Amino acid sequence: MSRVDNQTRDLAAVAMPRRQRSAQSIEAATAYLFVTPATLLLFLLLLGPAASVVVLSFTDWQFGSKTFEFIGFTNYAEMFQDDVFWTSITNTLIYVSVVVVGSVSLGLMIAMLIESRPSFRRVWRTIYFLPVTATLVAMALVFEYILHPAFGPLNEFLGLFGVEGTNWLQNRSTALLTLCGIGIWQAVGFNMVLFLAGLTAIPTDLYDAVAIDGSDSTWDRFCVVVWPLLGPTTMFVVIISCIRSFQVFDTVKVLTDGGPNRATEVLLFTMFSEGFTYFRSGYAAALTTIFLIFVLILTLVQRISIEKRIHYG
Repeated sequence: MSRVDNQTRDLAAVAMPRRQRSAQSIEAATAYLFVTPATLLLFLLLLGPAASVVVLSFTDWQFGSKTFEFIGFTNYAEMFQDDVFWTSITNTLIYVSVVVVGSVSLGLMIAMLIESRPSFRRVWRTIYFLPVTATLVAMALVFEYILHPAFGPLNEFLGLFGVEGTNWLQNRSTALLTLCGIGIWQAVGFNMVLFLAGLTAIPTDLYDAVAIDGSDSTWDRFCVVVWPLLGPTTMFVVIISCIRSFQVFDTVKVLTDGGPNRATEVLLFTMFSEGFTYFRSGYAAALTTIFLIFVLILTLVQRISIEKRIHYG
């Protein structure tokens, strides 16, 4: 009987790994089965169109044409020799710099003010978040009225103090900065909500600990507690604000149409003009590829540089 029992145990020991491997195979197959729909959607909706744009950037295809030829890097060579491209890049960088700094700073300030005043907190949150929910094209028309050189309320208000207004959207020195102001107005509410979420997650015990150490002023609490613990939130807000700012198009198209004299022409507007006004789809695809690479590099650089100075508590 002992010999039979030993053989049974040996067979069971051999069969157990087989059953485990079979269960693991079934589990892996089930996991792949659940992941497949999301993977297909990822390729169809994101990676597939992006790859198509990259391929088209090496062709001379024009919108509506049934044929095209591969021309290599001709579109890219033309792009880097085009003054319009460099103008749009410069305007885009200026817009991103001003809007990101302004919207992130104001968003943090407003979030801290709302968090420090419990009364009517929900009302203030709603009021500052309204520009995010508003349709930017419709609001652009409102801003066009406000900034009108003849009967706009802004110039009327400046006139009360003896300041002569200007044609804000048709003056080369003010057009781009005016669009930056509109961009800050739209983005500050979104950034405020993100900062409010970060401020809510900070333990209140830390404020008491700082007060016990003798640093009970608002500035001390900000430097010692708030700013270090808002590191992850700040990183996310900066990256999202940069990407959203790079995608500016609505206000440029509605308010200035890239003018005056290309003073407000940004990269997305150039892509639109080349693709849907001049029907140079291959060249527009090359611009789009550069745009995607630029945003990707910017995101990676910001993430690496900011994460080195982040305190995650």
